[in-house]
Amino acid sequence: MNGTKTDRGRRVVLWRHGQTSWNLERRFQGSTDIELTEAGLAQARRAARLLAALKPDAIIASDLKRAAVTAQELAVLTRLQVTHDAALRETYAGAWQGLTHDEILVQYGEQYRAWKRGEPVRRGGGELETEVADRAAPVVLNHADKLPEGGTLVVVSHGGTIRTTIGRLLGLDAHHWEGLGGLSNCCWSVLGEGARGWRLLEHNAGTLPEPVLGDDD
Repeated sequence: MNGTKTDRGRRVVLWRHGQTSWNLERRFQGSTDIELTEAGLAQARRAARLLAALKPDAIIASDLKRAAVTAQELAVLTRLQVTHDAALRETYAGAWQGLTHDEILVQYGEQYRAWKRGEPVRRGGGELETEVADRAAPVVLNHADKLPEGGTLVVVSHGGTIRTTIGRLLGLDAHHWEGLGGLSNCCWSVLGEGARGWRLLEHNAGTLPEPVLGDDD
């Protein structure tokens, strides 16, 4: 979308945090507070330079370290204060947290398959995807409503939370949220304000050709 801030609608950039050691191990993080690797920090710095060019008006972030540190890299470049909100945390997944992908398949195979089929599943006894959207989407909308005309909000969060939030803001049925696909570390999606609501302008954008390693795949 071309133009200045005054001749287009508001934008929301949903940016996933950088790489963690648990991402590399395909270990389910959920709400566990895992730090970035050195590579993850480098990803954040590189992506922040690109996102700073959008001249964002506000930055909000999950309070988990991997998202908060990623957000801080953009804050340094833009001189904006980051607003942290626990509602932007990744899905709480109870007994799944800390398990590798293979361990989940062995111990909770049927639960995993039901989730992949699009059934409402409390993975590991944790949150439903719709409950994640219930807590995260209103926070994003609240901050988007405070933007100036044509303004840009950057939301620094987690793969699963971003996907459910996008699905909710686009008005998609929860069964179809899986169709959005995942986000690679430190890549982002962009929603733009249109005449009928929010539209998906970009998905999994960025110049980091990395596989998706996260809790939502």
